[in-house]
Amino acid sequence: MTMTNEQASWFADTFAKLVANVGISVLGKDEVVRMVLTALLAEGHVLLEDAPGTGKTMLARSLSATVQGTNSRIQFTPDLLPSDVTGITIYDQKTQAFEFHRGPIFANLVLADEINRASPKTQSALLEVMEESRVTVDGTTYAQARPFMVIATQNPIEQAGTYRLPEAQLDRFLIKTSIGYPDRAATVELLAGSSQRDRSTSVSAIITTEAVADMADLAATTHVDRGVLEYVAQLCEATRDASETRLGVSVRGALAMVRAAKIWAATEGRNYVLPDDIKALAAAVWTHRLVLDPEAEFTGASAEAVIADVLRTVPAPTGHGGNGSGSGASGANGTNVGSVDSSGNGANGATGASDPAGHGANGANNNGASATRSGLRGFRARRDNSANGTNGNGSGSGTGGNGTAAGTEAPSADVDAAEADESTVLRRDVGGA
Repeated sequence: MTMTNEQASWFADTFAKLVANVGISVLGKDEVVRMVLTALLAEGHVLLEDAPGTGKTMLARSLSATVQGTNSRIQFTPDLLPSDVTGITIYDQKTQAFEFHRGPIFANLVLADEINRASPKTQSALLEVMEESRVTVDGTTYAQARPFMVIATQNPIEQAGTYRLPEAQLDRFLIKTSIGYPDRAATVELLAGSSQRDRSTSVSAIITTEAVADMADLAATTHVDRGVLEYVAQLCEATRDASETRLGVSVRGALAMVRAAKIWAATEGRNYVLPDDIKALAAAVWTHRLVLDPEAEFTGASAEAVIADVLRTVPAPTGHGGNGSGSGASGANGTNVGSVDSSGNGANGATGASDPAGHGANGANNNGASATRSGLRGFRARRDNSANGTNGNGSGSGTGGNGTAAGTEAPSADVDAAEADESTVLRRDVGGA
């Protein structure tokens, strides 16, 4: 069931609040912050690779401060052991039983600082938890909390005493990006506040882990047309066939792109993915997954150039879906995203007279708390009742095809925004679950 336009608008507004909050300490880097938050909501992990002193750790700490959950920091060193990351089982003489002491990996947000300084043995301790969100120690499996995100940093300048991350490890990072140096205006502002040694202390938590998980569930309902899926598959195949690569984008990389594109579309206030979303994310999601041929690399080939060439040569799906029409109690979106052009012409059909399952998405806003609470309750009503409205028929013209939907009417999910919690923290409405 695809999210409604109202829910998409609420999602974009809430996402903008999160970006602004992290931006209090990370100045002039909104695009990087958006990428990292996209990975968080897609339930993926981020690798930050940049020169020393560019704010990698500051970004990770600011994000941890924004989310009202648990966070930890692991300083990776050559003598770090896997048990230092995952935890260890210790025999308790008083109880005469073995007791598991959880390691720092058991947190919502984990900063893996200078990850490439640890040995491959220690790096491998992250493989299971990053892919499956669970940790196995001494034959016992422990589930990870939700949301869970690893933000790893590494310095590309100093290579002495480091261990290159293997392809299996790199492939588990949803996004690899760099922060770069701030522009002059941001630099001047940073210098003006030089008396504050840690700017992340000025960032306060504005969203709970439960609300983050619910936002992830909501964004996962973003519609992806089959034409866009075909486009992603063609791009991945093109990276594998490129003469400069020994190893192209994996299936895991293709899945990561679709998940990230759903979040990216929702942050733009859309409930459907466009080919432009794929193009915007391609470099961050795919470049670190490519293994270049040594000879091509010697001649100056780069992963970024391969991705750019693939985007240029593989045609994106085009066409006009036309305007759909809706009838019935809820109406349906005549959405045919795969056949729309990059400008989104004709993407959505008109909505019927009412949408009983989507009410409450835009409640009164008290620093984001009320809107979040009512919006999440409206989402749960749609999700739990799985209804699109009675006789919600939509139709499109042109190559876009027809977008149709039908179902039984959902119970009303109207929410009185006055009942919402008046705190400044964006929290989940447990009572509406």
